[in-house]
Amino acid sequence: MQERNREDYRVRWLTSIHEVNRLAWNTLASEIEFPFLEWDWLAWLEASGSASVETGWTPSHLTVWFGEELIAAAPMYLKWHSDGEFIFDQVWLELAYRMGLAYYPKLVGMCPFTPAAGYRFLISSSYSPRKLTETMIRAIEAFCRENGVPGCHFQHVDPQWAELLRRFGFISWLHQNFVWENLAYQSFEDYLSRLKSNARRNIKREMNSLGQAGIVVKPFIGQDIPRSLMSRMYAFYSRTNEQYGPWGCHYLNRSFFESVFKDFRHRLLLMAAFREGDDSDPVGMSLLVFKGKRLFGRYWGCREQIRHLHFQVCYYSPIQWAIENGLQSFEPGIGGAHKLYRGFTLTPGLSLHRFFNAQMHWVMNSYAEQINSLTLDQLERLNAKSPLKPPIG
Repeated sequence: MQERNREDYRVRWLTSIHEVNRLAWNTLASEIEFPFLEWDWLAWLEASGSASVETGWTPSHLTVWFGEELIAAAPMYLKWHSDGEFIFDQVWLELAYRMGLAYYPKLVGMCPFTPAAGYRFLISSSYSPRKLTETMIRAIEAFCRENGVPGCHFQHVDPQWAELLRRFGFISWLHQNFVWENLAYQSFEDYLSRLKSNARRNIKREMNSLGQAGIVVKPFIGQDIPRSLMSRMYAFYSRTNEQYGPWGCHYLNRSFFESVFKDFRHRLLLMAAFREGDDSDPVGMSLLVFKGKRLFGRYWGCREQIRHLHFQVCYYSPIQWAIENGLQSFEPGIGGAHKLYRGFTLTPGLSLHRFFNAQMHWVMNSYAEQINSLTLDQLERLNAKSPLKPPIG
């Protein structure tokens, strides 16, 4: 690890990730088991127009350089709304309004439209993380004060990284997050044996009903994903969101799906459901992303309503694939108490917040501990209903 003076570092704010060499960025992201911080995913969010000035996500990426070497980076965005963050901060927005303070624009650090735990600064292992983190936090504070930005918010963060950020005055706010953990299962049946009898019987019944209806689910990864399924996935994604009307989350466009299938396929898992004898026209699909030992559920959709299909392609088949391929965890996405009854556990997710108005920061800091305690109590009560048997011993 190279110890350098902070004066040797050069900070640059970028208006597009395309201003950074792909290899240089991915060198920083390579060791982190969080695929959504990689250059290709972020680049296609921008290039497709999904995360852009027009959609309210103005790229404002923070980078740190030593000479011509990129040694640290953080994908960040200036925002005038909270859409697509899945951190429901209306309470703080209303508080700022009642106090006569501005809440927007805000500087947000996260992967757009991706409520999965893992955001953090990307820092070269050859340099001091403490010094670089301090350099980046100082740069963020200066940027916000110079541009009249009331606050900085990091969403869906890596819990270990959060410990470091608290030292710099950031306030933790807890949220609900679902996760499945692989407890050295040897098979899907082994996993089912860890569930109480009612839940085990219910899952088997749901899976059997699809088999009786002639539905077969097939996994496709990487280069094995058929090109014909690429545009179908976007159509399914759109149809799912249309069902929710104004409450839908239709943030991505066709260009993003086609591009990510082309340039990010090595990270993609596609679960496609077909009727027996027809492998060309799926009735439903789910798109998942994996890296290292972690699997993330992202999008799903179908062309006809088939009972229990959602559970199969979004939960059961991915869990089976994760077990067979030795993955350690699977985050299916936020929301939906039905996940709890299918073997997922509620865990606390984290966001981090710092307001540059002293009064606003004081109010949030004063109540954060109480709010977080109530959240933890709620998670404990809900997890008490879990069908997972207590661990032996």
